[in-house]
Amino acid sequence: MTFRRYVVLGVITLTASCGDTFLSRGMKAMGPVSLGDPGALIHAIFSPWVAAGIVLLIGFFASYLTALSWADLTYVLPASSLGYVIMTLLAKFWLGEHVSTMRWLGVVFITAGVGFVTRGPSYTDHSGPAEAAAIEAGTPEAGAAERAAEEVRR
Repeated sequence: MTFRRYVVLGVITLTASCGDTFLSRGMKAMGPVSLGDPGALIHAIFSPWVAAGIVLLIGFFASYLTALSWADLTYVLPASSLGYVIMTLLAKFWLGEHVSTMRWLGVVFITAGVGFVTRGPSYTDHSGPAEAAAIEAGTPEAGAAERAAEEVRR
């Protein structure tokens, strides 16, 4: 993985957690809103915290699409789940929410799980059997097959 790809994963993590936190702050300031009251929903969308949260979540979605173009979903989703850790920290220390011991334990498990997932390959190789055999055997064709696979991943 290149530095640029780690940056994309970092942007995914930060924009998702900050976007959700901004939405929460904005909606707590609005009070209860019902789907039966479209005027209140529109008013909520244009409140500063909610609007900022929506912008951050649009940034998350764009970054997420970028990551899915070069990595498997089974890699991107767990790697970006560190956002849950950041979101929990923001909820506790910025929004003043109570985070129980069981939730903190869940954060520890998420962090450990992300560590396991990021140790594996980020992309499933879809090259043909001949290319895969060349890569495993280390034959001269292996270099060309690896370069072709890397181009597909980019």
